[in-house]
Amino acid sequence: MGAFALYLWIPRAIVKQGGVGFYPDSAPAPGPGPKSKEFVMESSPMLLALLGLIALLLVAVLVVVWRTQRPVPPPVLDPRLDQLAGQLQSLSASQTAAQSALDQRLEQRLGLLADRVQERLALSATEAGQSLGELKERLAVIDAAQKNIAELSTRMVSLQDILSNKQARGAFGEVQLADIVRTVMAPINYEFQATLTGGKRVDCLLKLPNPPGPIGIDSKFPLESYRAIRDAQDDAALVLARREFSAAIRLHVKAIAEKYIVPGETADSALMFVPSEAVYAEVHANFPNLVEEAGRVRVWIVSPTTLMATLTTMRAVLKDVRMREQAHVIQAKVGELAKDLDRLDTRVGKLQQHFDQAVDDVRQIRISTDKALKKADDIESVGLEAPEVVPESVTAVVASPVLDAKA
Repeated sequence: MGAFALYLWIPRAIVKQGGVGFYPDSAPAPGPGPKSKEFVMESSPMLLALLGLIALLLVAVLVVVWRTQRPVPPPVLDPRLDQLAGQLQSLSASQTAAQSALDQRLEQRLGLLADRVQERLALSATEAGQSLGELKERLAVIDAAQKNIAELSTRMVSLQDILSNKQARGAFGEVQLADIVRTVMAPINYEFQATLTGGKRVDCLLKLPNPPGPIGIDSKFPLESYRAIRDAQDDAALVLARREFSAAIRLHVKAIAEKYIVPGETADSALMFVPSEAVYAEVHANFPNLVEEAGRVRVWIVSPTTLMATLTTMRAVLKDVRMREQAHVIQAKVGELAKDLDRLDTRVGKLQQHFDQAVDDVRQIRISTDKALKKADDIESVGLEAPEVVPESVTAVVASPVLDAKA
C-alpha cells in the first residue's frame, strides 16, 4: 500500500511543479506565465515514460522482497522414489551379473576361436607343405619337358642340316617313304632299292599284277630350290628362285620318266614322292604347269598324305586280285561241299527209314502188349472155386496170349 501511495504522490508532485520551483499543496503557486505552461506541456511525455519506468522498478523490488520473506515449505518425500531406488539397485545387480556372464562366455568363445585358428593354421601349414611338394614335382616335370624341348630343338637343327645336304635329304625321303609303305602294304607287295634293266635302281618298287604292273617310286626331290623360294628377300630374288625351282622339278620329272618307266618290265607310270606337304601345296598352287607336264609323261607327284591314300587303294586292288586268283579253288570247294551235302541227305533218308521201321515195330509191340494185358484182366475176373478142376475155357484163355504173341 505504501508503494501504491508513493506511486500516486510522485505524479502529483511533479504536476504541481511550476517553472523551476516546487510548492506544497497548502501554498498556492503563483500564476504561471506563458513560458512555464509551454515547459510543462513539452516535458509531459518524457515525464510519463520516466514515471512508468520507475513504477516497474518498484514493482520488481516489491516482488523480490515478498518472495524472500515467504516461508519455504518442507519437502515431501514420495514413496515411489524409494521403490524406484530399489528397482535401480536390483537392475544394477542384474546388469553386473549379466556382464560377468557375458565376460565368461566371451572368454570361452575367444578360447574356442583361438583353438580353431590354431587348427586352421596347422592345417594351412600342412596343405602349404603338400602344395610345395606338388609344386616341386611339377617343376621337376617342367624341367624334364624343357630338357626334351631343348633336345627336340637340337634334333630340328640336325633335321635342317640333313635337308640342306642333298645326299642326306635323299636318305631322309627314303626313310619316310619306307615308313609309309611298310605301314600300308604287305611285305610281298614291295621291294626297296630294286634293280631294273640296265642296272637302274629305284627307291621303291610296288609289285602290282598286270595290268598295270610294277610301279616305281622316287624319293629324291630338289628341296634346295624350294628353300631358295622361301628365303627370297625381294621380288627379283623370288622370280629367280621360282624359275630355278621350276627347272629343277622339270629335270627331275624327266629323269624319273626315263629311268623308272621301262616298257615290258614296269607300269607305264611312276610316282615322284615329295616328303613335305608344304612343298606339295606350293607345287600345285603356284606351278600347275609342272603338274600338267608331269602328268603328260605319266609321272604322278604325291605327298605323304596322297601316297598313303594311293597305297590304300592299291592294297584293295591286290586283295581283289588275290580273290579272283582263288576263285577256281573256291568253286572246287563249293562242288565238293555240294557232294558232301548230297551224301549227307542220302544217309539222313536211310536213317529216317530205320526210324520209321523202329516206330512201326514199337507200335506192333504196343498192340500185342495191350492184348495181353486185356486177357490177363479177363483171367483175374474169373472165379476159381474148384482149383483141381480146370475148365477148358480157362485153358483156352491162358493159351491165347502165347498164340497171339507167336502170331
